[in-house]
Amino acid sequence: MIVAGCDVGSLTAKAVIMAGDDILSQAVMRVRAQPADAARQVMQQALDRTDLTLGDVTCCVGTGYGKDRVPFADRVESEIACHARGAWWRVPSARTIIDIGGQDAKAMRVDADGRVVRYIYNDKCASGTGRFLEIMADALEVRLEDMGRVGQTARETLAISNQCVIFAETEVVSLINAGKDVPDIVAALHRAMANRVASLAGSIGVENDVVMTGGVAKNAGVFDALAAGIDTALTPLDGLDPQIVGALGAALFAGEAARAAQ
Repeated sequence: MIVAGCDVGSLTAKAVIMAGDDILSQAVMRVRAQPADAARQVMQQALDRTDLTLGDVTCCVGTGYGKDRVPFADRVESEIACHARGAWWRVPSARTIIDIGGQDAKAMRVDADGRVVRYIYNDKCASGTGRFLEIMADALEVRLEDMGRVGQTARETLAISNQCVIFAETEVVSLINAGKDVPDIVAALHRAMANRVASLAGSIGVENDVVMTGGVAKNAGVFDALAAGIDTALTPLDGLDPQIVGALGAALFAGEAARAAQ
């Protein structure tokens, strides 16, 4: 029985195809102007890596900002539920999941069965989100995917005091004009972002094991800074791309729905 999950977020679209407990294929791409187009394209990319067609998929669950615009979804689930389910499936010892998305940040507490018992999210401000890093990467003329590596070469400890993206960008420009090194500024941005998210997670209580999901989890600087911010080590996803966890959780829900229908 083939099932799928499609996560259409604010910046990227993700798809996961599964059979039982096996991930057959996955795909990630930048979103298009129309969420439905992004959903179709990312799912086709995932299908093209198999010998399957959309007609072979028994059930598909949509999630993310564009979940209601996934034309082939049989049902939808919230991002909260999907990230929690995907992270817990991969790391059953996980009790806290922290997801940093393109335009929001979320923290979830789950029980021993992976059910969400508490959660909180911030979608009112870009600080603490992937968009924050994008804006700062542009200001520093550093490729977004290089920021983690660049920040790890920092030598001087700097501080970014403003949480507002606009004022933080102004602060970054001031540091550049003051002759501060780019790696030191990048590391300061990582700490500022991580501390914001750590404060969010702390409001619901952080319980081990802690897992980080979302594309920002690929940034080693933010990953390490978040661990320092919550004063506990983060448990890795054992080789799983953290960016597909929402789509993975959606596929797991699709599997449950398909089995229930049988």
